Amino acid sequence: MHASAVLLKGPRDLGLATLGLTPPGDGDVVVDITHSGISTGTEKLFWSGQMPPFPGMGYPLVPGYEAAGEVVEARSASGLRAGDRVFVPGSSCFEGAFGLFGGAAQRLVTRAARVVRIDSSLGEEGALLALAATARHAMAGLDKALPDLIVGHGVLGRLLARLTIAAGGPAPTVWEVDAARRTGADGYEVIAPETDTRRDYRSIYDASGNAAILNDLIGRVARGGEIVLAGFYTDPLSFAFPPAFMKEARFRIAAEWTPGDMIATRALIESGALSLGGLITHRADATDAPAAYRAAFEDPTCLKMILNWKDLS
Repeated sequence: MHASAVLLKGPRDLGLATLGLTPPGDGDVVVDITHSGISTGTEKLFWSGQMPPFPGMGYPLVPGYEAAGEVVEARSASGLRAGDRVFVPGSSCFEGAFGLFGGAAQRLVTRAARVVRIDSSLGEEGALLALAATARHAMAGLDKALPDLIVGHGVLGRLLARLTIAAGGPAPTVWEVDAARRTGADGYEVIAPETDTRRDYRSIYDASGNAAILNDLIGRVARGGEIVLAGFYTDPLSFAFPPAFMKEARFRIAAEWTPGDMIATRALIESGALSLGGLITHRADATDAPAAYRAAFEDPTCLKMILNWKDLS
């Protein structure tokens, strides 16, 4: 079995390639992908060559961990059947390529336990499930406060704001340095950081990935408040200790989603409590992958780029 896939041979060296797929075994499913998303966080770091050493990394690499498609083959023990619409968080099924991500491909072979059945009405928005579940993971659980300040109005920041409102919390304030990205808020306010005079935020969620912002956030947090690092940071994180000491500030790192987050987030979407609308701003055919990846990483107006695999011959 073979499939067309996006192959990253090295920094900025990306194109489509035909790769062999490992045969499906017991507990596996074969999924024909219709849409895959491009991450402007970790995938950009691999594309640019800036990713710090990470387990399982290396070139050549099939990127992508946001894919939605249709099951075309499923073993009886998988709990799935042909025709099911599913989200796939990547795969390691490719011969001759690292499988750290592995979602940007025409066809995938993966463990059935890794995929999540989704409503077919989601269409291309089904590829956003992992990002929504990552936002939910940052906020869910015991002793975790809803954000009253969110830094960054990209897709993750918007999802954090939407989830806060869906949870019944007060509308958060959102900081965004790019004036073009201050649009699209629904039920909350997006402002330039320099216009904000508050110094008493109880829970600040940073979705910017800016390693140089910590001292500013410490100055904005209330005594005993928490700063949640929800982005991905390539540069070392540091801060001036005395202000943090005076504030008794707490720091928390939010990692990626868990299976439980996936299920809970899917329920929020299906109930209508969480919308994924308006997050996809750019689309491209898979054959235009090189240009699509450049646009996703270099065009500041691009919130989320989606590759369309349906029409790939």
